[in-house]
Amino acid sequence: MGKTYLKVATVYFTIGVLAGLTMGIIHDFRFTSVHAHINLLGWVTMALFGIIYHLYPNAAKSKLAKTQFWLHNIGVPVMLGGIVLQVLGVSAALPPTIIGSIAVVVGVILFMVNVFKYVGKDSTVNSDKNVSI
Repeated sequence: MGKTYLKVATVYFTIGVLAGLTMGIIHDFRFTSVHAHINLLGWVTMALFGIIYHLYPNAAKSKLAKTQFWLHNIGVPVMLGGIVLQVLGVSAALPPTIIGSIAVVVGVILFMVNVFKYVGKDSTVNSDKNVSI
């Protein structure tokens, strides 16, 4: 789970950087909020999920982690697509934006529950060395 999140995060990072570069080159910053969400929810958040799941493999193996992964990885693109369409003036894109956003929020709540359930339960990669984070 940790490796998967880190790989997906790097894809979002690349997309975010390319989007920022493109906006700068063409001087069209209408999609700044999309660029910010790609970098925050795609790159930073998924990288942190990946690092935490690498450090706490019991959390990564849980059903909560798998459900959270799919909610986040379906919710983010749906939400971002909806925001793009709204910026372009498609008012009918509001419902998908809301649905994607709710999926992300539910995923984040599941992540929080998973962290409280497994982090600190002696399930770290280095637990045999009595190292805790």
